[in-house]
Amino acid sequence: MTEEPQEHDSEEIAAKSAVNAGPGAPRQNALRLVAAALILRGAEVLICQRRPDQPMALQWEFPGGKLEPGESPEAALKRELEEELGITATVGPRVTHIRHNYRHGGAVDLQFFAVYEFEGEIENRIFHEVKWVRLEDLPSYDFLAADRGLIRDLAQGKLL
Repeated sequence: MTEEPQEHDSEEIAAKSAVNAGPGAPRQNALRLVAAALILRGAEVLICQRRPDQPMALQWEFPGGKLEPGESPEAALKRELEEELGITATVGPRVTHIRHNYRHGGAVDLQFFAVYEFEGEIENRIFHEVKWVRLEDLPSYDFLAADRGLIRDLAQGKLL
């Protein structure tokens, strides 16, 4: 059964995908494909805070990033977790799939995957802060607006 992505309208996700595209990348009105990780440790999940110099400064998000051409979401996520956190992850099942449309055209397609196992020690390579948080405590953090529905579902035990 194929899960239909949830639809959202969000300026924040446009800026996130522009950051993930890298410096000098053109802003396109095309669909951007993004994979993100719910790295789990018992009843806790790893969350990451954006740097003060980024769009949506100091808001929280999950690690991950844009798929490269020809790359599967799982391969992209494995690469991104190595780049961002210095870990070699075993990418688990897809937890949810969300599509965000933004006002200036285009959209981003977000796939969130569970990660229950990884090798190496988590090293903060690009974020302002990373921390383990209990799932029920997620709503007390200032997450990107695009993630708030997911945050509510995770806190209520609906997805994991």
